[in-house]
Amino acid sequence: MENLKVINEEKLKDWAREIFKKNSFNMIDVSSKKETFRRALASGKIYVGKEVFNLIKNKEMPKGDPITLAEVSAVLGVKKTSELIPLCHPLPIDHTATKIIMHDEDASLEVFCVVSAVAKTGVEMEAIMGVNTALITIYDLSKIVNPHLRIDNIKLLIKEGGKSGLWTNPDGLPKFLKDIF
Repeated sequence: MENLKVINEEKLKDWAREIFKKNSFNMIDVSSKKETFRRALASGKIYVGKEVFNLIKNKEMPKGDPITLAEVSAVLGVKKTSELIPLCHPLPIDHTATKIIMHDEDASLEVFCVVSAVAKTGVEMEAIMGVNTALITIYDLSKIVNPHLRIDNIKLLIKEGGKSGLWTNPDGLPKFLKDIF
């Protein structure tokens, strides 16, 4: 017992940070944060051209319905975010939903993905990943008809929870959200 060394609690708290602080990257330490309700909404758009747009609208796409498959793909993207983005924390997702709106005027499909969880860190990356996987799925199912496709304007629209509270995109929100916020 005479070889026991008493360590100051403050030193003990920071020993891991000291050892690893010279790494070029690290996962943010959220161990001391409290779990709170988190929610995020992201969006993005794919321009498919009139021919593909009409085939999707009339449910005549050669590989099947891109909208239905994109909605399923978004759920998988949300659930696998931490496996694909190296420094994302795995989160217990409580809810996710995807909405795809077809825009006749520019032959585009706009994807919205909302994600919520009670967690120590936000779900923004999960919402953005849901949008991306949905858009890429639409791309994959559409390229057989028209390989000239463009994915554009992927962005976070709203995030809430944690110490920063509610954040809305300063560039504005879609018309259907303006009445709410």
